[in-house]
Amino acid sequence: MPATAEYTLRDQDRMKRARRYFEWQYRMAKAQLGRRVLEIGCGVGNFTDRLLDDREFVIAIDVEPACIAAHRTRFSGRPNLVSHCLDVLSPGVLGLRAEGPDSVACLNVLEHIADDRGALGRMYDVLPAGGRVVLMVPAFQSLYGPIDEYLGHHRRYNKRSLQRLAERAGFEIRDLRYMNALGFFGWWFNAHVSGRTAQSETQIAVFDALVVPVLSRLERLKAPPVGQSLFAVLQRRA
Repeated sequence: MPATAEYTLRDQDRMKRARRYFEWQYRMAKAQLGRRVLEIGCGVGNFTDRLLDDREFVIAIDVEPACIAAHRTRFSGRPNLVSHCLDVLSPGVLGLRAEGPDSVACLNVLEHIADDRGALGRMYDVLPAGGRVVLMVPAFQSLYGPIDEYLGHHRRYNKRSLQRLAERAGFEIRDLRYMNALGFFGWWFNAHVSGRTAQSETQIAVFDALVVPVLSRLERLKAPPVGQSLFAVLQRRA
């Protein structure tokens, strides 16, 4: 994870500019999530904001106390939400089964966890038979660069590595695709040419306003062969 909670909050606030990008993520995840969602790594709630309008109940967890404090302030008074400062690897996660989650949303979080196999095992254990996990992770280790290091990423994934990891945790793969093909080249440039150590607010704003509306429509028609991210739907075996 980033060196301090201050960095975490700063990056979360910066990503609030990516409104269309979060909407794109939600359109991909929406049909795969149930009525009672456990959101792992909720941050300050940039994805929670989409979930709350369509779901019966959302259980949001994050390891950073500052993020949970900001999350609770942002969504104060929402009756279909509860948030906890909790590590997904903690045994306390198993207590969330009492809340009846039927699906898990874990978007751009798994790469922050050193024991990603253990994290997926916790998700498996908290779900009922047939429950689903919607994952989004950064793609291609060859894109790993200073921004990944700054953000606290332990790794990036490809289809083979994520499928192998999910199957070892007991899941079946329901969907597995790359997304954001243009972002692949932008991330490569930042990693290997510019040497940038933090995401640019200008890049985020321009990408969100000009690229996402077109790219999301194109990739809805046909999944690209490469992408900045990897989207997956995993299902717990009955």
